[in-house]
Amino acid sequence: MMENNPFFNRHALYLRPDPSRVIVRPFRLAAEPREFNPTDKTRINHVIKHVLTLDEAEGETVLASILSNFDHHDYMLGVFEQRASDMEHVFASHASFSLVQRQLIGAYFLHEYSFEAAALFNPSIVPHPDQSGVAPGGLRFILSLRAVGEGHVSSLTFRCGTISQEGMLAIEPPMRFASLPKVTSRVGDRIELTFAADSDITERVIFPVTEAQINGIEDARFVAFVDEGRTAYYATYTAYSGRKIRSELLETRDFRSFRLIALRGPAADSKGMALFPRKIGGRYAMIARHDHESLHLIYSDDLLEWDLGTPILSPEFPWEFIQIGNCGSPIELDEGWLLFTHGVGPVRHYSIGAVLLDKDDPSRVIGRSRVPLVRPERSGREGYVPNVVYSCGAMKSGDLIVLPYAISDTFSTLATVKITTLVALLTQGDVSKTPEPS
Repeated sequence: MMENNPFFNRHALYLRPDPSRVIVRPFRLAAEPREFNPTDKTRINHVIKHVLTLDEAEGETVLASILSNFDHHDYMLGVFEQRASDMEHVFASHASFSLVQRQLIGAYFLHEYSFEAAALFNPSIVPHPDQSGVAPGGLRFILSLRAVGEGHVSSLTFRCGTISQEGMLAIEPPMRFASLPKVTSRVGDRIELTFAADSDITERVIFPVTEAQINGIEDARFVAFVDEGRTAYYATYTAYSGRKIRSELLETRDFRSFRLIALRGPAADSKGMALFPRKIGGRYAMIARHDHESLHLIYSDDLLEWDLGTPILSPEFPWEFIQIGNCGSPIELDEGWLLFTHGVGPVRHYSIGAVLLDKDDPSRVIGRSRVPLVRPERSGREGYVPNVVYSCGAMKSGDLIVLPYAISDTFSTLATVKITTLVALLTQGDVSKTPEPS
């Protein structure tokens, strides 16, 4: 996927969508109503009447048949009970349900959803908060990915992996069955979510939970943000309602409990915002694109409020004439801020480039790739959206940069490059010698 580019080390790791991976979601008899109408209530109670005609032994047999499809029986029984409890307000007056009846009723109003059946793409990578047991010079990381399932609904899923001191990458296989978090708080646009403490990180899926997100949580750009010696993990992402988009912010410290909140200000009405990993001059800083063409540098005293900023990078070369954007948060190097970019060129080809920004004044560009570093190649350009390579964030590990990226909005892979090589390419112009594909 890096045609004619000898500088990157492409790793034979491919993260492909797996339709066998499922979550269990509420099943509604109508088309996802927020509130049940009288017709819905009538149909729901007809189903309940059918369930109540079963004697206890018949109910246990049906329940056992359902559970045979799942590995975590106790967990699933809890999910069934919770679903019945959540629907109690629409049930007709009834005698107390037995435990089996309650579990079975809950099961009738749930369904399995293959959350990554269509695509697994636009990855972002950060160091794992737990580095215990990692070999000297190595690093454990968390990879976030945009998963797309039935109805083109996007959610957020995770993988774990390691990179050795020598640059060898390994990614742990995910659990087949995944789980949704419990909503522990909902105040306006601020949502707090918590996963079970004993769940594996690859089981955790953040699915849309608000009207603004109902059609997707898209393209999360994660960054390990350090402030006064403490690290928090933030991700800016696009919330898509099916009609409108807006930028929102996710915050976590352990990847088990998460806070999601809408960003404010005129810059938040667009997508593709990327937070710097620390304050600059005592202020938060973002790279954003709110004119649909160029990259801007924005400062704010408030992590949630973002006005329009200063343009710092505009299309200049043929592979980016339509527009440019960021490919994740800037990475701090001794030489400056490394920012991967994407450019859109003819026939809507998406390619990945990079720039180097001054460390003290990130509005000043001190190095730039004249041709793409990563671009669609002939042998693998087909997919859900052809001719696209895209990343939502890279990571520094020792003397290497780890760049995960997606291919044709379908699957993801990873590459590494030495920092010294990449800086030389950007500042000395050697990358311009890389031939364009014929």
